[in-house]
Amino acid sequence: MSLPATTITSATRKVDPALMDFLHSLKPGERIRITQRVRVGARAWTATVTGLFREINYLCTGLSTQRVPEDDIVVPTVHFTKDNGELASVSLDEHSNVERI
Repeated sequence: MSLPATTITSATRKVDPALMDFLHSLKPGERIRITQRVRVGARAWTATVTGLFREINYLCTGLSTQRVPEDDIVVPTVHFTKDNGELASVSLDEHSNVERI
């Protein structure tokens, strides 16, 4: 089930309004490219994936106890199908870029 146009929210971070508007303009089956900055410890890199847009929904990440404020408990997530048929999802953050290709 896709989210209504005004309800993309995050527990701790604001979703960029331009990204939110763009995501609501996508139709299932449209080809998209998602680029994110990934960080593990002190190392950071850019990761890119392409596929066919399915929907926007939320991912619940687990218990809400003993977490730091930067950890989202519920995050907006883009669901898509990779070229090899794999169903995939990417959780959005302030470093997410989604584009139509």
